[in-house]
Amino acid sequence: MTHGGIIENRPVRMAEGTTRNAARGIMETRYANPAPLGLMGFGMTTVLLNIHNAGFFPISAMVLAMGIFYGGLAQVIAGIMEFRKGNTFGTTAFTSYGLFWLSLVGLIVMPRLGWAEATPHAYMGWYLFMWGVFTLFMLLGTLRSSVVLRLIFLLLTVLFFLLAARDWTGSETIGTIAGWEGILTGACAIYLAMAEVLHEQLGRKVLPF
Repeated sequence: MTHGGIIENRPVRMAEGTTRNAARGIMETRYANPAPLGLMGFGMTTVLLNIHNAGFFPISAMVLAMGIFYGGLAQVIAGIMEFRKGNTFGTTAFTSYGLFWLSLVGLIVMPRLGWAEATPHAYMGWYLFMWGVFTLFMLLGTLRSSVVLRLIFLLLTVLFFLLAARDWTGSETIGTIAGWEGILTGACAIYLAMAEVLHEQLGRKVLPF
């Protein structure tokens, strides 16, 4: 008998005539790796928003839509898939940053719809600062992970603190620096997503990570 994928402790005759003792553990079920989906959703949306922060374009429906669907919902889905795999770090990271994007869109759209007062820049600085603190702690969780993943969380920590400083000081220069730094952060996430996809698809490392 089985229960939740775990076989009870008795020998089981396999089709090939072999036996296996279920006390050894778990019937393996292979799941797709959700990390590239979450990384790509995060990376592409981050690049597009920070093209705005760097001063090239105003906020538009394109950035808002990416924030809702790819940066937001795609990362939440990836986080739920990581939960199914038993990955606490992946669940926390993807779900949190997916909801970050959804909350950021809400902060922009809700005042325009008359649902809430617009948030003052100084208060937005605290919002971004708290996400920087969260990301700093998550950075500590990557110390045994790949170099690229560590770089992503380091750059993202710096990005949140730069954006907070921009909102506290009103400095356009800091905002521009944050924009370029954010483009680099998103590009690193896109790179890692594609490196993992190609690695799993081709069975070898095409891009180092």
